[in-house]
Amino acid sequence: MSLRPGSLMGQMLLAVAAALLLVQGLGAALIYRAQHERFEAETMNAVAFRLIAQARGNERLPRHLRVEPRGLFTDRLYRFAVQIVREAPPRDGKRRNASAEQKLREILTTQDFRVAEAVVFRRSVAADPYAQMAIGRRADRFEVEPHAVARALDADLYVAAVRPVGGAEWMVARVRAPPSANALIRPLLLQTLAIYLVLVGVVALILRRITRPLAALTKQVAHFASTQDPSGQIAPVGPDDVRRLIVAQNAMEWRISSLLDEKDVMLGAIGHDLKTPLAALRVRIESVEDESERARMAATIEDIVHTLDDILSLARVGRPTDPVERTELAALVSAVVEEYEDMGEPVELGSTERTVIEARATWLRRALRNLIGNALRYGSVARVSLLKAEGQALVRIDDDGPGIPEGSLQAMTQAFTRGDPSRNTETGGAGLGLALARAIAEQHGGSLQLVNRRTPEGQIEGLTAMLVLPLT
Repeated sequence: MSLRPGSLMGQMLLAVAAALLLVQGLGAALIYRAQHERFEAETMNAVAFRLIAQARGNERLPRHLRVEPRGLFTDRLYRFAVQIVREAPPRDGKRRNASAEQKLREILTTQDFRVAEAVVFRRSVAADPYAQMAIGRRADRFEVEPHAVARALDADLYVAAVRPVGGAEWMVARVRAPPSANALIRPLLLQTLAIYLVLVGVVALILRRITRPLAALTKQVAHFASTQDPSGQIAPVGPDDVRRLIVAQNAMEWRISSLLDEKDVMLGAIGHDLKTPLAALRVRIESVEDESERARMAATIEDIVHTLDDILSLARVGRPTDPVERTELAALVSAVVEEYEDMGEPVELGSTERTVIEARATWLRRALRNLIGNALRYGSVARVSLLKAEGQALVRIDDDGPGIPEGSLQAMTQAFTRGDPSRNTETGGAGLGLALARAIAEQHGGSLQLVNRRTPEGQIEGLTAMLVLPLT
């Protein structure tokens, strides 16, 4: 299942959220790096101050004359004296900080403090005995609260050891480590959340102004597609582009509706103008003395009338006048089969299931009669059954005829299309029966399916016509 939203609003909001996440991610990375470098630079400045002050005798001055560093990391519990030792302090497996060492060298060089070696690493106060002892003494001296002492012991230190050029001893300075740059994550997350709420909220309001009229237009188009009724058109609302689209759609619907009305009027006139002379011909052929000739002429007139009825029905199927009603499909199928049984036709009713659908019963009868008539004409027998599957009603009509070539199955549902010679005009009509049945099925939101039935050896043993109708 795709996680990408399908609606325009959902996709736009997802795009804005993704773009904002990318921008905020890049910004957070740059801020994190800059803050880390700033903290490191300030720490190394504090370390350099301690080292230079020790080298130049600041620590030997009276306390009121000493110069103390000012900055983020000065706290009386963390004012460690610079140690003079013979060897660099043990790192206890801690990795050296190469960038901090480079910064420290640069700062000391600018102050004419030449360094032969420098080692900088970070470790906790709890892992540094000297720092623990110094904090304990200062806590007793200044009567610091126990919780403050505990917090100080949990802190981290930068330990920097340098050996001046020409010297054999190391100078070791300790400075409290700056707050971790990870502390920026929470404010950045809160900032991102606030931006999301504001920006996505504004975009959602704008998109809603666009998508609401589009949704209404979609509903109207679907209504017009099923009914060809332009009533209920929506008023132009929303941005100018959407307004123009609605105006164009409304004008197109009225134009299509007018064309359909003109078509119905024209078809009505054609039907009237053709049926009147055909009725007169029926009367005139009664004067023909040759009975066989009179019968052929009457059959020809009946074929013309039947074809004309099919043409008019096919043209009007898209704009039915009878209402949709709840119909018990099994009863309707049984009634149509009984009509053929009463006429002595070989039509068999197989298994059926009680099925209620919303339909136009008159049109469904017409479709069933066309399909059963085709089965009788080309397959000698018609077997009709009704079942339900996957939310659909399936009316199945089987015959024992020669079937239809596989390449012609789809084309056979088109108007005026005939199959092979077994389905020519000598044994069939004008090629409108299946087209009309398909149009009626589609009028009800369904479809007509044609499938050749085959024996295990692959021989065609008949045709199955399946009228598929939705249950809801």
